[in-house]
Amino acid sequence: MAAPDPAPLVDARGLYVSLGGLPILRDVSLQVHPGEAVAILGGNGSGKSTLVRAVMGLVPHQEGSVELFGVPLASFKQWSRIGYVPQHSALTVSNATVREIVSSGRLAHRGLFGLPSRLDRAHVERALALVELTDRASWPYHVLSGGQKQRALIARALATEPELLVMDEPLAGVDLHSQEGLAFLLTGLREQGLGMAIVLHEQGPLAGLLDRTVALCDGRIVDHDSDGAIDCTPARPRSVVGLSDPLEGVAG
Repeated sequence: MAAPDPAPLVDARGLYVSLGGLPILRDVSLQVHPGEAVAILGGNGSGKSTLVRAVMGLVPHQEGSVELFGVPLASFKQWSRIGYVPQHSALTVSNATVREIVSSGRLAHRGLFGLPSRLDRAHVERALALVELTDRASWPYHVLSGGQKQRALIARALATEPELLVMDEPLAGVDLHSQEGLAFLLTGLREQGLGMAIVLHEQGPLAGLLDRTVALCDGRIVDHDSDGAIDCTPARPRSVVGLSDPLEGVAG
């Protein structure tokens, strides 16, 4: 008798998200399986970043369901199985070194006040080597280029020993040469069985890495064959007196 298929790493179904009274996501579903790279494509304001934040429990959803590794989001505790990579511009630090940034990825294993063990240090050095930043480990993080900062954040996520990488616009603010380097790195990680959910404005150098794409427009999933963001017009909210809403088009 064949073994049952493993549970999806991410299984989000029928998500509705409103923030500040504004609808952001409308009936959106997302599945990511082991060893699969899924891109979440969309233009600015399409809701793609809100989708990954809802999946991670960083913003609440009003309707629908989310399971991580087969466990309902409200009961999920094994956050070390997930590596989250924000945009490098979202992290502002002044004095931390690259090694210190990467070491923070081990907090899920040792706790906030625990001292790093030999195993912790080994995983940090391995992550630095994977992203080819060993020679920059003692540098201040803030002096790195955009591509180097993004690699450092990927190393921080890898130091957790994740089974799933969730990345928010990893190519944003990164030059083309560094984008190609990131594509090579991520392809190798995927071949090792790592699942990935990647928010992108366009596929670019990551096109050959991706197994599937989910395209969003105005907070809804749409059928779209383009390699990039969707040129769509958001629905125009109407006021009770028939005038256009001054906040139309605002989305996460």
